[in-house]
Amino acid sequence: MTVRHTQSDEDQVAGTGPRDTMGRPLRDLRISVLDRCNFRCPYCMPETQYHADYQFLKRQELLSHEEIQRIAAVAVGLGVTKLRLTGGEPLLDKTIPDLIARLSKLSGVDDFALTTNGSLLAPIAQTLADAGLQRVTISLDSLDEETFRRMSGNRGDVTKVLQGIEAAAEAGLTPIKINVVVQRGVNDHQILDLLAHFRGSGHIVRLIEFMDVGNRNGWRLDQVVPSRELYQQIQERWPLRAIGRSYHGEVANRYGYLDGQGEIGFISSITEPFCGACNRARLSADGVLYTCLFATTGTSLREPLRNGADDAELADILSRIWLQRADRYSELRKPDADEQPLLNKVEMYRMGG
Repeated sequence: MTVRHTQSDEDQVAGTGPRDTMGRPLRDLRISVLDRCNFRCPYCMPETQYHADYQFLKRQELLSHEEIQRIAAVAVGLGVTKLRLTGGEPLLDKTIPDLIARLSKLSGVDDFALTTNGSLLAPIAQTLADAGLQRVTISLDSLDEETFRRMSGNRGDVTKVLQGIEAAAEAGLTPIKINVVVQRGVNDHQILDLLAHFRGSGHIVRLIEFMDVGNRNGWRLDQVVPSRELYQQIQERWPLRAIGRSYHGEVANRYGYLDGQGEIGFISSITEPFCGACNRARLSADGVLYTCLFATTGTSLREPLRNGADDAELADILSRIWLQRADRYSELRKPDADEQPLLNKVEMYRMGG
């Protein structure tokens, strides 16, 4: 089922900028706006760990919108063409339209998106579009209310998420991508129902293998449903055909329904690592730059920024970070790998997914 892309494809991609030790360019910057979330999804921010007394970042520790804009502008100058706002839950920042307006003015950005759990999206979708946001990705692990509540840590209302999807579509924040983390024995038996709901809608459902991000989600390999297994189930009900990627470094293997009712994707970090084409950096809410979703450490950009570094100095720091990058965690994680990955990974809510 795999649509594999080779490193040589990157030779055809225009643009300049630093390349890491594996020849991968910097093209995609994920920006975590804040570290808080109104959900407590067990695979990301389990309630037992992130309880009412948990100390999240203080306001002065967070990057300001102006600081985010400066770092993003420097990154774009180094070849970044894709920006994505994440969290935590980015819509908890009530001034997010201001940040979107700032970033939408950066020349050279081809794709400007936001990832959200969708629960707060409906009332603000049009405002986000008017500010310059191009599209949204929405996390939705099940349409079944009981399962959805379980997978959101008893915080979510699936109706509000569906209303958010509808409002985003009406505002033109398309194509909408719907991310589904699949866990064996939790929601894997409901995937066909979810796909049936969105077939023909124009929205792209992406099925994500349960990943070992961070250290607190209790990840076990036997909870992973391999993408190939899901593909076979779907193929039996709705025949699929492979679709080529839409850009270099795309993490999802894309498939279209043969009957023309849309597209789905598989994100298979566990069973089919795609480190070789990864061109993403992640900026945490407190200004730490991470070069891998499974990173153990990062580099603070907030410190030099607040100590008066100009844009040229920031560009030099960012370039040096990327030039030294050698991350390939997902490849090292594989059972037959010669090396074993490091532990004590940074939690996903800190850097964004």
